[in-house]
Amino acid sequence: MYAGTRSGAGGIGRSMAVFLLALAAVGGSRAFADDSVNTGYFGGVAIMGYDPVAYFTEGKAVKGSEEFSHEWLGTPWLFANAKHREMFISEPIKYAPQYGGYCAGEVALGSVTINVDPEAFKIIDGKLYLIYDKGSAEGFAAHVAEAVPKADRNWPKVAADLERDQYH
Repeated sequence: MYAGTRSGAGGIGRSMAVFLLALAAVGGSRAFADDSVNTGYFGGVAIMGYDPVAYFTEGKAVKGSEEFSHEWLGTPWLFANAKHREMFISEPIKYAPQYGGYCAGEVALGSVTINVDPEAFKIIDGKLYLIYDKGSAEGFAAHVAEAVPKADRNWPKVAADLERDQYH
């Protein structure tokens, strides 16, 4: 999610301008350097129950099933089938979303948005990024060269703030 309005096509341009200005002002490790996993406000499962492997194998968001679950980092992850669950178990870092599944655009701004749209995602350089909404996902992808390094630098502080419950 970028600063500015969160809905409507008219807000996207304004939001992007604010995002780029904030991105230029924001200024340091890896996107999964701790155990923070976004479970949303009410879900209790990673990615609101969507299968993280399916983003890579199907190219789209696919709802997982409790029948194929696995606990990682103290959080249940759901999968569409046993094969996806096994793929995740063997390489969780490969399939888990960056920044614990929090909105990548907001992390780039040094903050966090708990609610993300599991269907608003981008796979960039083999990594899964979840975003607040589809319009913001397009904006994030259009400015990935600036956004990802900023988010990578901001994630340790954002994760520490999450640990201290600074965003609730």
